[in-house]
Amino acid sequence: MLNLLQELCACSGVSSFEDEVRACIRAHAQPYADEIRVDALGNLIVKKRGKKATGDKLVLCAHMDEVGLIVRHITDEGYLKFSAVGGIDRRVLIGKPVKVGEKGLPGVIGLKAYHLVSAEEEKVVPKLDDYYIDIGARSKAEAQALVSLGDCAVFESDWVEFGQGMVKVKALDDRAGCAVLLKLLEEELPMDCTFVFTAQEEVGTRGAFGAAFSVKPEIALVLETTTAADLPGMEGHQKVCVPGAGAVIPFMDKGSIADRGLFELLRSLAEEHQIPWQTKHWISGGNDAAAFQRAREGVRTATVSLAVRYLHAPASVAAKRDLDAILHLTRLFIGAIAARA
Repeated sequence: MLNLLQELCACSGVSSFEDEVRACIRAHAQPYADEIRVDALGNLIVKKRGKKATGDKLVLCAHMDEVGLIVRHITDEGYLKFSAVGGIDRRVLIGKPVKVGEKGLPGVIGLKAYHLVSAEEEKVVPKLDDYYIDIGARSKAEAQALVSLGDCAVFESDWVEFGQGMVKVKALDDRAGCAVLLKLLEEELPMDCTFVFTAQEEVGTRGAFGAAFSVKPEIALVLETTTAADLPGMEGHQKVCVPGAGAVIPFMDKGSIADRGLFELLRSLAEEHQIPWQTKHWISGGNDAAAFQRAREGVRTATVSLAVRYLHAPASVAAKRDLDAILHLTRLFIGAIAARA
């Protein structure tokens, strides 16, 4: 699964620009799909028949898109001013390499030279409007020949395995969930399953909301990532979760409360099969579960997440062993739902 995850993370897929990553996922899914389509919002919806004919009862969901930047202005000097697509911590931007537009034009994020920063400015995080992307252009005309307003910029980060089973790369959120779903698609399933690779999650779970109406599931399991924050100086209750401590089964986040029956099912499966698991010690974040839960007359939802450090940053960190735990737990969850169907 690591080779697959590495391939997915290398793809560009800023919200509403998911074409490249969607094509990659579709190529991997096609040989195992009984039905595959792309809806109006760009969601990739894959159906696979299982031993039990249960139709759209169960949806397994992960989002394809990643946070990034969008070009909104080109200065007279040829620099690109941008806005954020999704939630990005401005503190981590300076000096980071990016790729701009469909051709992946190389660029680097810049900011006012440090020797010009006043004592007062040192005390505050720069505003997004203070940053720019340097593409090496010498004038506005030269930049306009290479970049258009509305082009996206994606972070550039190499795949690195390091430490005790850790990996560093961009877009773990949520290519990790996509990789798990693709591995499950390769298997014989105990029931019909609909796999939804959603678009535009990072800008308000927009893709999932549309998918919840077109697919009409009874149950939705969302495979996601969640911020870890297990960093120096953090109290235990502030750490949220810990990479390497197993699959994260949250009972609540800022967008949804897990269906109690499904939460208990996931927890009991993990304990019965000795799958390492943890829950969140800080109520934070949100994901596609909120959109599914609130659609139509309501959908029973639960989430299984990967603990990730430096979420929404140019490079994130996770533990490889947690991916195996999530895959195993999700496989057991499908079996348990099939037994009750």
